[in-house]
Amino acid sequence: MHFQDYYTTLGVARTATPDDIKRAYRKLAKEWHPDRHPPNKRKGVEDKFKAIAEANEVLSDPEKRKRFDALGEQWRHGQDFQAPPGGGGQRHVSPEEFARMFGGGGAAGGGFSDFFGQMFGDMFAGAGGRARPDGRPRAAAERGADAEAEIELKVGEALLGGKRPFGLRIRVPCETCEGEGRIGRRACPACGGLGSSEREKNIELTIPKDVRDGQVLRLRGLGEPGDSGPGDLLLTLRLVPDDTYRLREDDVEADVVVAPWELLDGTKVDVAVPGGTATARLPAGTQQGQRLRLRGQGLARADGTRGDLFLVVRLGLPAVLTERQQELLRELGKDAGPVRGGAAR
Repeated sequence: MHFQDYYTTLGVARTATPDDIKRAYRKLAKEWHPDRHPPNKRKGVEDKFKAIAEANEVLSDPEKRKRFDALGEQWRHGQDFQAPPGGGGQRHVSPEEFARMFGGGGAAGGGFSDFFGQMFGDMFAGAGGRARPDGRPRAAAERGADAEAEIELKVGEALLGGKRPFGLRIRVPCETCEGEGRIGRRACPACGGLGSSEREKNIELTIPKDVRDGQVLRLRGLGEPGDSGPGDLLLTLRLVPDDTYRLREDDVEADVVVAPWELLDGTKVDVAVPGGTATARLPAGTQQGQRLRLRGQGLARADGTRGDLFLVVRLGLPAVLTERQQELLRELGKDAGPVRGGAAR
């Protein structure tokens, strides 16, 4: 078996703290989890993932890390016994030989077993004490890490509120190993030792009244799984324009479409605003592209106030025109001056 330097595998210094090791492992485990890579690259990714899981297993266990630091490649087997000078060099000592050399063993207990229990921990430890099924000491229960995600929300949805369903890939405890990450002394083949796997979850988000671009919502219990419960999901909201609504710095701009003849004598239009409906009056002679301000009817600002909603007047025609209406429009255009706007020249 090829020897791997576990510190190099995780990309941490030999002086790394347990928290440094935990952070490095979580980052690499997410990056190299087989579920995140195409099938044609799965074999190499799985090997890398197993190496990462093995490195974390050793360096996150204080006793195993101590043995690795002291013995390097031979950490699994214990120290080599160095014979006195002239005695024929180096040879391995079996546990039985060690027991005879240093005493102990017998029905009274102690000696060899106690010595190795203190020196090497769970490698020779008995069944007593709080331990995992594979013999490793069980760490204090920890809450799962918080996860992060980002979704796009249309400006109109943010302005008018309500609920928005969306799909999210979250991590859940592995069913095969029940979140332990191991089966016996081997890494769980289903989750690669991570203790969790990804699942698609559909969530219905209630849009908060104070929503704004870049806002981060904390959704309780939707983060990474943990022994004492899952962490939270930190969901960042990104507001994007739709067919009607768009952001203009702290304000919102929306199109309102009316027929040309409605502007001859002026008209009223009902406009959807936060919390209900507002009636806007378009005065006689209002022009295409003109902006009308509805104060305080925009999105919430960071200081607790609300921005404004600007209505942009657009002209439109009925979807279906009778022959007479088409004839009248042609007649209107005979003596009218040119009308251009937007990108037209």
